[in-house]
Amino acid sequence: MEFGVASVAAITVICYLAGLVVKATPWNNDSFIPIVCGAAGGLLGLAALYLPLPDFPAGDPLTATAVGIVSGLAATGLDQAKKQLNH
Repeated sequence: MEFGVASVAAITVICYLAGLVVKATPWNNDSFIPIVCGAAGGLLGLAALYLPLPDFPAGDPLTATAVGIVSGLAATGLDQAKKQLNH
């Protein structure tokens, strides 16, 4: 099985957008951004398992959820890396 970079990257990008939406709310919800990104990633991982995506790197629901969660949390890490490099 090949590692499906495109499908995992897509989950990361969608979760990054979800984090930006949470950040754009008028009240301070920054502590919820990793939770939202992880949960959205888990759901997207499950969706990717059951949709006919080529080369998705999971064959069962538990692994698909884990791949999604890690991809979602990677979006939070990307945002923090961007912040650290800009300072």
